[in-house]
Amino acid sequence: MPEMAQRSGQEDPERYLFVDRAVVYNPATQADWTAKRLVWIPSERHGFEAASVREERGEEVVVELAENGKKALVNKDDIQKMNPPKFSKVEDMAELTCLNEASVLHNLKDRYYSGLIYTYSGLFCVVINPYKNLPIYSENIIEMYRGKKRHEMPPHIYAISESAYRCMLQDREDQSILCTGESGAGKTENTKKVIQYLAHVASSHKGRKDHNIPPESPKAVKLQSGLLVYGELERQLLQANPILESFGNAKTVKNDNSSRFGKFIRINFDVTGYIVGANIETYLLEKSRAIRQAKDERTFHIFYQLLAGAGEHLRSDLLLEGFNNYRFLSNGNIPIPGQQDKDNFQETMEAMHIMSFSHDEILSMLKVVSAVLQFGNIVFKKERNTDQASMPENTAAQKLCHLLGMSVMEFTRAILTPRIKVGRDYVQKAQTKEQADFAVEALAKATYERLFRWLVHRINKALDRTKRQGASFIGILDIAGFEIFQLNSFEQLCINYTNEKLQQLFNHTMFILEQEEYQREGIEWSFIDFGLDLQPCIDLIERPANPPGVLALLDEECWFPKATDKTFVDKLVQEQGSHTKFQKPRQLKDKADFCIIHYAGRVDYKADEWLMKNMDPLNDNVATLLHQSTDKFVAELWKDVDRIVGLDQVAGMNETAFGATYKTKKGMFRTVGQLYKESLTKLMATLRNTNPNFVRCIIPNHEKRAGKLEPHLVLDQLRCNGVLEGIRICRQGFPNRIVFQEFRQRYEILTPNAIPKGFMDGKQACERMIQALELDANLYRIGQSKIFFRTGVLAHLEEERDLKITDIIIYFQAVCRGYLARKAFAKKQQQLSALKVLQRNCAAYLKLRHWQWWRLFTKVKPLLQVTRQEEEMQAKDEELVKVKERQVKVENELVEMERKHQQLLEEKNILAEQLQAETELFAEAEEMRARLVAKKQELEEILHDLESRVEEEEERNQTLQNEKKKMQSHIQDLEEQLDEEEAARQKLQLEKVTAEAKIKKMEEDLLLLEDQNSKFLKEKKLLEERVGEMTSMLAEEEEKAKNLGKVKNKQEMMMVDLEERLKKEEKTRQELEKAKRKLDAETTDLQEQIAELQAQIDELKIQLAKKEEELQAVLARGDEEVAQKNNALKQVRELQAQLAELQEDLESEKTARNKAEKLKRDLSEELEALKTELEDTLDTTAAQQELRTKREQEVAELKKAIDEEARNHESQIQEMRQRHGMALEELSEQLEQAKRFKSNLEKSKQTLEGDNKELTSEVKVLQQAKLDSEHKRKKLEAQLQEVLARVTEGERTKGELADRTHKLQTELENVSTLLEDAEKKGIKLAKDASSLESQLQDTQELLQEETRQKLNLSSRIRQLEEEKSALQELQEEEEEARRNLEKQLATLQSQLCETKKKLEDDVGVVDALEEVKRKLQKDMEATSQRLEEKAMAYDKLEKTKTRLQQELDDLMVDLDHQRQIVSNLEKKQKKFDQMLAEEKSISARYAEERDRAEAEAREKETKALSMARALDEALEAKEEFERLNKQLRAEMEDLMSSKDDVGKNVHELEKSKRTLEQQVEEMRTQLEELEDELQATEDAKLRLEVNMQAMKAQFERDLQARDEQNDEKKRMLVKQVREMEAELEDERKQRALAVAAKKKLEMDLKDVEVQIEAANKARDEAIKQLRKLQAQMKDYQRELEEARASRDEIFAQSKENEKKLKSLEAEILQLQEDLAASERARRHAEQERDELADEISNSASGKSALLDEKRRLEARIAQLEEELEEEQSNMELLNDRFRKTAMQVDTLTTELTGERSAAQKSENARQQLERQNKELKAKLQELEGSIKSKFKATITALEAKILQLEEQLEQEAKERAAANKIVRRTEKKLKEVFMQVEDERRHADQYKEQMEKANSRMKQLKRQLEEAEEEAQRANASRRKLQRELDDATEASEGLSREVNTLKNRLRRGGPVSFPSGRSGRRQLQMEGEFSDDDADSKASDVNETQPAQPAQPE
Repeated sequence: MPEMAQRSGQEDPERYLFVDRAVVYNPATQADWTAKRLVWIPSERHGFEAASVREERGEEVVVELAENGKKALVNKDDIQKMNPPKFSKVEDMAELTCLNEASVLHNLKDRYYSGLIYTYSGLFCVVINPYKNLPIYSENIIEMYRGKKRHEMPPHIYAISESAYRCMLQDREDQSILCTGESGAGKTENTKKVIQYLAHVASSHKGRKDHNIPPESPKAVKLQSGLLVYGELERQLLQANPILESFGNAKTVKNDNSSRFGKFIRINFDVTGYIVGANIETYLLEKSRAIRQAKDERTFHIFYQLLAGAGEHLRSDLLLEGFNNYRFLSNGNIPIPGQQDKDNFQETMEAMHIMSFSHDEILSMLKVVSAVLQFGNIVFKKERNTDQASMPENTAAQKLCHLLGMSVMEFTRAILTPRIKVGRDYVQKAQTKEQADFAVEALAKATYERLFRWLVHRINKALDRTKRQGASFIGILDIAGFEIFQLNSFEQLCINYTNEKLQQLFNHTMFILEQEEYQREGIEWSFIDFGLDLQPCIDLIERPANPPGVLALLDEECWFPKATDKTFVDKLVQEQGSHTKFQKPRQLKDKADFCIIHYAGRVDYKADEWLMKNMDPLNDNVATLLHQSTDKFVAELWKDVDRIVGLDQVAGMNETAFGATYKTKKGMFRTVGQLYKESLTKLMATLRNTNPNFVRCIIPNHEKRAGKLEPHLVLDQLRCNGVLEGIRICRQGFPNRIVFQEFRQRYEILTPNAIPKGFMDGKQACERMIQALELDANLYRIGQSKIFFRTGVLAHLEEERDLKITDIIIYFQAVCRGYLARKAFAKKQQQLSALKVLQRNCAAYLKLRHWQWWRLFTKVKPLLQVTRQEEEMQAKDEELVKVKERQVKVENELVEMERKHQQLLEEKNILAEQLQAETELFAEAEEMRARLVAKKQELEEILHDLESRVEEEEERNQTLQNEKKKMQSHIQDLEEQLDEEEAARQKLQLEKVTAEAKIKKMEEDLLLLEDQNSKFLKEKKLLEERVGEMTSMLAEEEEKAKNLGKVKNKQEMMMVDLEERLKKEEKTRQELEKAKRKLDAETTDLQEQIAELQAQIDELKIQLAKKEEELQAVLARGDEEVAQKNNALKQVRELQAQLAELQEDLESEKTARNKAEKLKRDLSEELEALKTELEDTLDTTAAQQELRTKREQEVAELKKAIDEEARNHESQIQEMRQRHGMALEELSEQLEQAKRFKSNLEKSKQTLEGDNKELTSEVKVLQQAKLDSEHKRKKLEAQLQEVLARVTEGERTKGELADRTHKLQTELENVSTLLEDAEKKGIKLAKDASSLESQLQDTQELLQEETRQKLNLSSRIRQLEEEKSALQELQEEEEEARRNLEKQLATLQSQLCETKKKLEDDVGVVDALEEVKRKLQKDMEATSQRLEEKAMAYDKLEKTKTRLQQELDDLMVDLDHQRQIVSNLEKKQKKFDQMLAEEKSISARYAEERDRAEAEAREKETKALSMARALDEALEAKEEFERLNKQLRAEMEDLMSSKDDVGKNVHELEKSKRTLEQQVEEMRTQLEELEDELQATEDAKLRLEVNMQAMKAQFERDLQARDEQNDEKKRMLVKQVREMEAELEDERKQRALAVAAKKKLEMDLKDVEVQIEAANKARDEAIKQLRKLQAQMKDYQRELEEARASRDEIFAQSKENEKKLKSLEAEILQLQEDLAASERARRHAEQERDELADEISNSASGKSALLDEKRRLEARIAQLEEELEEEQSNMELLNDRFRKTAMQVDTLTTELTGERSAAQKSENARQQLERQNKELKAKLQELEGSIKSKFKATITALEAKILQLEEQLEQEAKERAAANKIVRRTEKKLKEVFMQVEDERRHADQYKEQMEKANSRMKQLKRQLEEAEEEAQRANASRRKLQRELDDATEASEGLSREVNTLKNRLRRGGPVSFPSGRSGRRQLQMEGEFSDDDADSKASDVNETQPAQPAQPE
């Protein structure tokens, strides 16, 4: 069928998953919705159409259609509200504010047309079949949904699967996924997608993509985007679907691959979440499809696949024909588009092979399939004169009987004239043509159904993994949805009954989830269990009695002999006619017999052939033939013949059913309804114990067209699937929920003045908003974190919000337009006034321009000096003011520079301390080098040892090769012996065949001889009478005496047997009497319990009467209080006294309640005792089982009644308390409240009356239960009587048998004497034949054992050869490694010589070069040590394995803490980015604010210091961790040295391997995250440093600021510094926590050690058990030898028997002399007997020869076993040697890692030395020229050497990987252990690389610190320059002040002023000032250019 499948196209899969929100949140559509008032109106074509409301006319509304603009009149009730556009294409339809059918349909339609086929509806996931392939099922999509929550991703079947899987793992609760829907909706495809997802997520075999997946099904589109490989179990789970689909799916009109059965797939998982097994249960197979199909439909796929795909050989074996030759294929061969039956057949066969089906099983299954088709080809005809059926041609019957292993004659007899029991006798009854056809069709259906059941059982057996017990499971239910046809039959009733149960489960779970949500939010709501709404309909179908339901009545009718479908319908109408969910047909013409009102609608049922379908009768004669079939497979299918319903005598075809009477066998009659009900109750029980997930599949159209959706069809399915039922439940609650913040943000515009300014809690704000909105209190509820609304409220709020926004925007537009118009008007006015001024000035100028005095005034005015003096004085005053301002600024700058100077001094001290710490580290590094030198010497010694070992191993290899040659020759000898044995075996088989043929001939001859003997005996009697009567009489009397003695013995034996049978029957009778007594006692107990309950009810009634009297008294008092208003205070006191009395009554009621509870406990205990007794007694018959179930139901009803009584008592007590408290308060305040009290009392009275009625009804129910129990007791008595009658019948038969035995004995007396001899001979011959057969079997078994041993020997030899080759490869690689090491040593020595020559040339250089030389020598020694220490590393690898495991555990804990630190760092980084952005904007705006910028600089300097401190702390923590790791390593080495090498169990190693793999993957991801985060922090630090430098440059340029803003900025920065300090303190605390976690891990280490010791003990015990088993094997060998001796004795006895035979032959010869007539025949018989005796003697001699050969072979086998043991001991020695070499490899790798860390430390030391060299260069400037070139050359040489060493290390790592591969080849049996070792090595390498990265980062940070020091020096230099410039400026200012003073003095004196000198001085000052400013600017720019250049250097 074209359902959902994967497609690897170029389409974007996200287009079919995600909604484009930009289209959804379009403001234009929102405005259109509000303006038009859009609603939904019903439409015949579209279901519902959008329309806008135009006019309201009372109950009707005028509406304009949105599509075509037409107007229409619609009733108000038919209109449904439309959701706002923000809810379009919503993913969860429960979020819709208007929850109605139209909105749901519109949402689904919009999403479907957009390619979104999955939609949530509350708990449902609704799926609409797209009828095309979508790219949303690839591996990428699986990974996208993996580990995500349901709300984080769009709707998908994978999201449902993921949520179920995660809930199962987290909550340890079983899950279920329920897929329902019509045929063709996509149920099967979705279940396959669920299985595919779970197989991918929960598979234990992941990450390998070497092979392709076997095809999943004939209809599935295969994955092309990334093929996965699963484990064996996952492959079998995926391959179960194609097999079930081929046998259980068929093509229908709606669907090309329709599942014609329901299934529940249960996938079991272990604790870690891996799949460990599966189980499949099936329901309601449509077996009628096997015999007939509708038009354009097919039967099950397997029939077409077999006929199309079978080869010629298979077709001949299965007697297959063409498609059109079979009657059961109604429409011939109908192909499926896009599918090939031939290919599908091959896929099915492959799937069966994957499921480990054997060839015989597959062949026998296909035989049964072919037989089902042959059933249809049997043709019956009606005879002319009678109605009897006949079979004119039996070719089809012959084929059928050949396939099923039956005889044709018996089959035809059983079909045409079956034996039927009439009374006590069996009679053959002829069948009519209709009855024969019906019997054949029923047999065909039954055989196919049994085949399908066997197939499911076989698949379950393959999928079952009992060794690994599943912790929890996920069940996937794929079952047909609700079906409503025009006329519905029994099958539709079963399906609809199932869907009622499933819908009830959904309603119940939804009710529970809603209740939890409301309780969590603290909302008051009267809880309704919606699951109870469906209970009446379920009771109507399944209720067993009072009144019985549909299924119970159907079963009851099946018991009656003359029942028909009509009587069933009449009884159903009579019993259930008044039921609310049951309806009779409205008219007589109606075809339906009755109607049931389900939750999805009214369904009409037609009850034709319901009795036949319920009983499912079969021809029991044919069934017994099938049970006795020669084919074992067919016999197994029909092993439950006793339980079938047989067809008895049929007088003729009735109107409604085939037979009037049906028979049952042995009380095992189980109807289809009962079986289905039981399976459904089991299914519902498992589903109730799980957490259900609901998937509803919907078919969009019946044309299988993509992109087309029929609204009415979808609406019907939504009703049937329960989606609309779920929406109905949502509407009764509060479906729309909004978080407080979102509600306030969206709807605060509606209540602008309700919330005051400032902070307010979200809940209080929402409460105020709702008060301002004046909403009805029933429309909303306010919870703890959300606000809840009923349906439609949000739509109303959205309308009001849109209207409000439109008003605000209109007002805003009006204000803007007014402002613009006023601005334009003012501009025009200004232009007018300006024009007037211009005109006036122009007119005045025109008047004055020719006036002479004006001209003179304009020429004289500039010559006046008075005005100029004033201007000059003003200019000088301004200059003075400027100079003073500059002086103040310079003084301020001086103070600030002093502060900076102090800060720099502090930084200098800190850096000096850091230098001291680094020098200490350098000293430690030198100590480490000294240690490495010592290690080098040790490694050299180990190298010598290794070389000697290699030589020894070469010698051992040669010895092994010699042994190999010997073994090959030995194997050739064994093969020759085996060939000889096989030839002997074939000869024996031929002899066996000939012996069997002779034995058959002998038996035939024996029969002839017996006949002849009887004749001879008669003749002998006649001759004896003639010879003499006296002699004959004597002989006869003696013979009679002997015979009588024998007969007496036989009769005594018979009597003993009969007495034993009598005793057994008496015992059974006594047991039945005991059971009867127990049942009587139980009935009496139950009656007593009922009487006690009645007494309790009477007591309760008395209490109720007392309460009513008290209520009447209180009412009277209330009336008196209303009348006596003046005496209110006295009445209050009286009421208080009354209250005291009532409290006493309450206490008495409490005591009564306690008594009732005690009684309840006693009753429960008695009920449990009764249950146990019932379970013991009621297991005998099916009727007793029904009785037990009914009694359990009655007990449950009693429990419910008692619980309800207790609850009612409690509720009454609470209500009384509340009412009396209210009465006291209200009477003290006002008398009017007494009336309310009175009303409350009346209500309570009504409730009590209701309770009274309920109690009376319960009493009635108990009485009915009592009557039922009496009825059951009568039934039991009747059954007892039947048993007694059977006993009497048994006694009668016993007497008859005794009479017959007497007669037989008299008859046998004459014959037995004559036949005894012949019988003895026959018995002896039979014994001989059996002994021969047993000997042949023994020889065959011995040959098989020898062949097995031969195969084992060959496999062992191959293993030895492989191991030998692997060892040779190892040796070669080790030799190559040794050669490489020697080459490297030579190169290093040559390099040493070169360096020595260079150093000799530079002897006169400073002491620093000598130190470098020493360091080089030390490095060379260290490298030579590394080469020597490799040999030791092999011994230590196993120790490092355990140590790495512990380190991984420690790192896991550290990484958890690091994640928290990383999250904090991310937050800090975001804060830093925000701060930087703000600071940049502030610096751009306020560039002149110097002081504020300086404060920011100081703050950032402190941040840099804090970061440096944090880095130092991280270094210290790292060192601490390294020390702890060293300690742990030492401890683990000690532990591992004490621990045995093979101390772990294989299963424990597997588990540890899995956990380590998971931990390693997590470690990788976490380490990558940490690296990214560290890089981010480093980038942030670099940004900060760059910003620092840029800000310093700006500070030097910009020298103006505002004091107030500076102070505010300083405060903000101080706060930030404090926050940073607090964060640093948090990080320190987290580090302390990490240390504590390490301590815990050390404790865990100790626990692991204890476990290892326990494992060692278990290993010792296992060794002991092995020894015991070996002792047992020796005992068995002894027993074998004894058996052989006994066999020899039997051979001796056979020889004696032969002698006796010869004596008997002599007697026969004497008889022949007496009887001359029989001499010839006697002689012939003697000859034949002689031949037989010769053959027997020959066989005995052959047996002795065989025995000799057997003994010789056994001796040879013993020799071979000894040789094998020797080879095994040699193998163990080799394994020990190999383990030692592996240990050496491990130790070498660990020491390599140590050497790498030492090399890294030496590099750090080298960098420190370089710094010291730089300082020495500064001190010794004279020697710089000569030292630089040589020093650089030495550094490059060292770097080159280091690179060479690293390359050597990499080569060694490669060699180690090759060694690991060789280890894998050699140890195939211990693959898992070595896989763990390899994984751990990989993780160790990764960890080392990460440590190297961390060290390189530490180097970078140190370089950055050095650069920061250089920047600080440059800053000091710039500050010194600034100080100099300030001094110059102060001097200039002093000179200016002096000149100003001189000028002032001269002015005062009135003397001449020398302006030119002043001007020149001023000019000089200006020039100097300009020069100083420019100089400062240039210097600042130089500083800026130099400072940013440093961070840009490559790191």
